[in-house]
Amino acid sequence: MLEKALQGSRSYWGWVAFLAGLILLGFIAYMRQFAVGLGVTGLSRDVTWGLYIAQFTFLVGVAASAVMVVLPYYLHNYKLFGKITILGEFLAISAVTMCMLFIFVDMGQPTRVLNVMLYPTPNSLMFWDMISLSGYLGLNALISHVTLDAERKGIAPPHWIKPIIILSIPWAVSIHTVTAFLYSGLAARPFWMTAILAPRFLASAFSAGPALLILFCLILRRFTKFDAGREPIQRLAVIVTYAMAINVFFVLMEVFTAIYSGIPEHIEHFEFLYLGLEGKATLVPWMWASAILSVIALVLLINPKTRGNERTLVAACIAVFTALWIEKGLGLIIAGFVPSPMGAVTSYSPSIPEVLIAVGIYAIGIFLITVFYKIALSVRGEVKV
Repeated sequence: MLEKALQGSRSYWGWVAFLAGLILLGFIAYMRQFAVGLGVTGLSRDVTWGLYIAQFTFLVGVAASAVMVVLPYYLHNYKLFGKITILGEFLAISAVTMCMLFIFVDMGQPTRVLNVMLYPTPNSLMFWDMISLSGYLGLNALISHVTLDAERKGIAPPHWIKPIIILSIPWAVSIHTVTAFLYSGLAARPFWMTAILAPRFLASAFSAGPALLILFCLILRRFTKFDAGREPIQRLAVIVTYAMAINVFFVLMEVFTAIYSGIPEHIEHFEFLYLGLEGKATLVPWMWASAILSVIALVLLINPKTRGNERTLVAACIAVFTALWIEKGLGLIIAGFVPSPMGAVTSYSPSIPEVLIAVGIYAIGIFLITVFYKIALSVRGEVKV
């Protein structure tokens, strides 16, 4: 089926060339980081995780969101999701690939990645995070290949694939739960050490991922013959609405608990995010933008009229995705380090090489999505000539 990705119009190849250019820029920036070390980044002694881990944390949620179409379709026989299930699985594969690449570049020296496999330590959450991510990638790759190949041949998928599909559902929940445990188990970081972090991660995942899938469905309708249908998109929009409302509720619970308790070690992290601390206010405009976008998204999604209008639905999905990209990305990671356990307030801003490497990795993910969707739609004969 790979040969179907090698056939396309001039605009298709122009898009691929554009992505290839971004990937090349990212690779050049990574070669400089490989030669010089993580000193080319904005990281420091006090802020040891930055843009890379922030993107990893966010994209794990995007990958886990595939369960929102897989579960209704395979467990509850919700046939309306039949056309978009394969799109969700391909989105999960691309997102997990980007997650692994962000971990790879954050390790500094690539050989360190091998230590996790050569010297496994089951008492380490890093080990289980590697198992969950690689396992989820393998499951989605197998499921999407088998189901799409059966569709190409015009036959039903083999019976043995059903248990694997069912296994992928709790596995999707596990990848984000284990990621949350990486943070909430750190006793010296009170901003992360909360039992609600894993549920909060899942709520944000089931908001951002389906919102992105809705946008992809509408983009495919615009540029191909593919039409997911109004009803499946609206059902996904309802999922995004409830998940986003729960996520905002969880965040407000965290803010209330910190302020009402009056414990300085908890309050200072939120002061740093929304007001600034000791003159350091790098994230303040970003976090307020995230809060405003979250409110706008909820207003547009909760109102049935604006949710039913595809133009306002697009705006709502973009607002959801952007708000969570900020709040669950740099907002979550940097605030965990600032202030430090010793009370130091250190500012962090991604360096140009960091940004270029991140852009390159995102370009790889979008390239994979482009290729996978091209194959899926070619099999279904829904690509414009």
